[in-house]
Amino acid sequence: MAAPPPPPPDPQFVLRGTQSAVHALHFCGGAQGQGRPLLLSGSQRGLVHIWSLQTRRAVAILDGHRGQCVTWLQTLPQGHQLLSQGRDLKLCLWDLAEGRNTVVDSVHLESVGFCRGSILAGSQQHWTLAVPGRGSDEVQILEMPSKTSVCTLKPEADAKPGMPMCLELWQADSSPRPLLLAGYEDGSVALWDVSERKVCSRVACHTEPVIGLDFDSQKARGVSGSAEKALAVWSLDEQQALQVCGTHKLTNPGISDIKIRPDHKILATAGWDHRVRVFHWRTMKPLAVLAFHSASVHCVAFAPDGLLAAGSKDERISIWSLYPRT
Repeated sequence: MAAPPPPPPDPQFVLRGTQSAVHALHFCGGAQGQGRPLLLSGSQRGLVHIWSLQTRRAVAILDGHRGQCVTWLQTLPQGHQLLSQGRDLKLCLWDLAEGRNTVVDSVHLESVGFCRGSILAGSQQHWTLAVPGRGSDEVQILEMPSKTSVCTLKPEADAKPGMPMCLELWQADSSPRPLLLAGYEDGSVALWDVSERKVCSRVACHTEPVIGLDFDSQKARGVSGSAEKALAVWSLDEQQALQVCGTHKLTNPGISDIKIRPDHKILATAGWDHRVRVFHWRTMKPLAVLAFHSASVHCVAFAPDGLLAAGSKDERISIWSLYPRT
């Protein structure tokens, strides 16, 4: 008889002290001389904590969203600038260089929805930002840091996808044209050609709003989750047509966030059932169910070295070392 699979591991360690639910996580490179990356977390109370994984303590706390929930965190390629998006209808640009923790610019957002922004870094000086637009079904594309409006992406007249729920800007290696994947309220995922301001293709993935998605541009394959008990895996062919490859049933409904590890080997989901689930990305074979948190898991993030972080409504951040990168 085959030996039963080993039980899932415990977290390497747990970070406490956010004093409210954790809604956003992002790893960034540590300061010079630090071997481990820094972890950024965004909380329900509007605070951004910058954590040292060496001391396991917050080295700084940023307060720029007037007590409104922080929903998205992203560092820019040069490393010392941070974007934070809050429910206060503001996206803040922070300067973190040389110990500074100051807001140097901000973008007023038109939508109060839960949709997180996305960036595409063209160069160290200029980058593209996608955020929900003024109209409930619109996506606004801005050139940064000038905040110049590039375009507004509006669905076709006969399409009624509802609000954009999640966004992923990317660019194919063979083309300079930016593309946008958007998950919508009606459960569909659409691929936009930003330059042409048109939908290249749209596919129905879920019967509920798409709450989280991630895309592997190397394999031209993506994965999405919603309030239902299934993950959808979809692919993009050379004609830029999306198609659903398969669905994978879950034990319990509700996915808040999905991330594919940078080495494209595994993916992790944040579940409403308090669980983090880990899958083999190529086969979607379930690998582990991480049952540590006592409330909904809102977000997951992978570090470049493969470390996994999960943030929960229970005000804790769990750090996991799983299937080390080879």
